[in-house]
Amino acid sequence: MSQYYNSQRVKGLYEPGSTEPFKLSRSKIDLFLDCPRCFYYDRRLGVGRPPGYPFSLNSAVDALLKQEFDVHRANGTKHPLIERYGIDAMPVKDGNLNSWRNNFEGVRFLHNPTNFLVFGAIDDLWQNSKGEYIVVDYKATAKAEEVTELNKEWQDSYKRQMEVYQWLLRKNGYNVSNTGYFVYCNGIADAKAFDQKLEFRVNLIPYEGDDSWIEKTVFDIHKCLNSEAIPESSPDCDYCSYVESINKNKNEKPLF
Repeated sequence: MSQYYNSQRVKGLYEPGSTEPFKLSRSKIDLFLDCPRCFYYDRRLGVGRPPGYPFSLNSAVDALLKQEFDVHRANGTKHPLIERYGIDAMPVKDGNLNSWRNNFEGVRFLHNPTNFLVFGAIDDLWQNSKGEYIVVDYKATAKAEEVTELNKEWQDSYKRQMEVYQWLLRKNGYNVSNTGYFVYCNGIADAKAFDQKLEFRVNLIPYEGDDSWIEKTVFDIHKCLNSEAIPESSPDCDYCSYVESINKNKNEKPLF
């Protein structure tokens, strides 16, 4: 495997023994939790999962929400959504916010025991009257049912995402509230007409974060990347199951 790795080295991959900090993004932490084998292939061998479709509409909603909250940030006023839910919070005026929102920068922390530079880009940051920072994440979807809570298994990644942001801010010395919020925008698909606009039902969903799992996970990732053995895949990994099915049938008649 080492020979394969050396001949196929790709920028940004983990190199055992390197003194340079290794950049570990929030999304790659989630990939490790989803499937250690896929993570290993991605960050050690440079073989990533096939990319999904870009969520252009979601990105547009994110951009518009940021602009909207930034108006209130600049004016020192509460957003109507914060008012409607009676939340003790104001959009934070922090000079680091622009870099913290940047996907290639984000909130960063050098985890010295592993030499991992852990980072993640937040959507927004509020502050309550106690001076605690509140992590806010924007989500956009289009579902028939009203989304008022995160009670689906696939939404666990949303919760982990917020917890990583909370952990990163705390590691940077900030006083962070355990309670974060999801600004959840649900596209209305049963409107009478399109009229060149897409309307949303917007809910503010609170979430009590618990970042106690992150430290151990970072060490587990370090152990994984320093191993010469490719880890087992997760039992429910669709990508690994697909590859396994192909390998089982490669000597038989074509599947397609």
